[in-house]
Amino acid sequence: MTQNHYNAIIIGAGHNGLVAAAYLAKRGKKVLVLERRAIVGGTVVTESFGEGFAVDSVQTGGRLRPDIIKDLKLSLPAATEKSDFISLQADGNHLTLNEESIRKFSEKDASRWNEFIRFMNQCADILDVAYATIMPRLPKNLNLREGYGLLELGLELRLAGRKDMLNFIRALPMSAQELAEEYFESEVVKAAIASVAIHGSTLGPMSAGTGYTLIHNWLNRGGLALIPSPRLRLPSPSGRGVGGEGEESGVRGIGEITSALANAVKSFGGEIRTNAEVSQIKIENQSAKGIVLANGEEISADAVLSSADPKHTLLKLVGARELPPEFVWNAQSIKMRGSVAKVHLQVGGDHGIPAGTLCVAPSVKYLEKAYDAAKYGEISEKPYLEITSVPVRESAKESVVSIHFQFAPYNLKHGTWDVEREKLKDLAIHTLAEYFPNLQSLITNCRIITPKDLEETYGLTEGDINHGQLMLDQFLFMRPIPGWSNHKTPIDNLYLCGSGAHGGGGISGAAGRNAAKILV
Repeated sequence: MTQNHYNAIIIGAGHNGLVAAAYLAKRGKKVLVLERRAIVGGTVVTESFGEGFAVDSVQTGGRLRPDIIKDLKLSLPAATEKSDFISLQADGNHLTLNEESIRKFSEKDASRWNEFIRFMNQCADILDVAYATIMPRLPKNLNLREGYGLLELGLELRLAGRKDMLNFIRALPMSAQELAEEYFESEVVKAAIASVAIHGSTLGPMSAGTGYTLIHNWLNRGGLALIPSPRLRLPSPSGRGVGGEGEESGVRGIGEITSALANAVKSFGGEIRTNAEVSQIKIENQSAKGIVLANGEEISADAVLSSADPKHTLLKLVGARELPPEFVWNAQSIKMRGSVAKVHLQVGGDHGIPAGTLCVAPSVKYLEKAYDAAKYGEISEKPYLEITSVPVRESAKESVVSIHFQFAPYNLKHGTWDVEREKLKDLAIHTLAEYFPNLQSLITNCRIITPKDLEETYGLTEGDINHGQLMLDQFLFMRPIPGWSNHKTPIDNLYLCGSGAHGGGGISGAAGRNAAKILV
């Protein structure tokens, strides 16, 4: 074995890649993580775009699985209290999603709120067990080890009780509108809940299967509101982000999660290299033997795990000629369809935006029309927005306002993203300014991240932040490809460990941990 040989190479230092690397290194494997960017973190990264302008640039909230934090002995800040989820209303009578505030809109809805919360928490618990289960290659090759995971999932369903078990199964294919209507009558309450279901997905609230995405996002957030990341504090203007190198900037945010994971990898003896783009996975006799970097360097390994999305991994890094024709067709058919953009604003003054997770979702029809635009390759003129605001200095009224913009399709019918990025910014600001008129005059800096930027900068094919749409035909044993849900591929010793694999979507780390389990 040469010095340039590893037990495992992990492509991509996003959260799932780092989780997989840490588990393998902890088991004594010689591990190398290769990251194309100068910083680790993937989409779970905090970046500085100027003095006092530090943002959680792509993912703005979420949590690792508690068992991963425990297993890897991660040093992370204590969990903060959950923030409010607020639906903005044109008359200023904003709806906070709790029993007291809902009562102002509907007494009946307020009486159903606690039962809805209980049911959604139960559904999230069931889905959590499903994601923790290494999904067998149904209907092929079911063995005893993989069947044990399904047994645990079946037990969790049974323990939920007959009524909740049936309602969980029934909720998955429902639309978010239908699920919300089972509990509530107020349009603003139903729309606020439906907005969480479509967050990050190119689906409308009337689309079948958004019952599932509501449960999925509920699980990843721990409810409706985003889990607040550690508070951001003043960075240096170096433009370097949190994660691995560059920690001297002093930035804190969601990037602390991947920074802690990177430290864990190193503490267990693993190596991380940044500015190391993988251009090819070396294949010999249908087996992965290592990788080739963009600079031509070759590194050999017993196994290769890719946390890049399945399309990029299989069709570009491996190549169609190395794969069976039917598998290639299935890989080409993975639905990406990104339509998320980000607009980050540096604001100097009192904009009036309250703390918490805010949404612009006045009605279910409003959300559906916003989705309609994306279906036809157009930027929604009346977008669904989700907003968070983080103070920069406690002693001054300066803050960073982050806007999650839907719907902005990767494939535009007219124009290009180089041209349309300013339109996107103006739409986001003008839409939010309808609720907070002081905002526009207080903006001192702006950072726009289009779906094209998500692909080119963050390595997300078609700008899909989930590495493949979360849909019922790309779910459980059908993710990423039917019959290949156990992280393996037709190439021996090549594994998928990113968000496009089963358990992925959000930042739980389940996909990375489960892939590592396959090897050890």
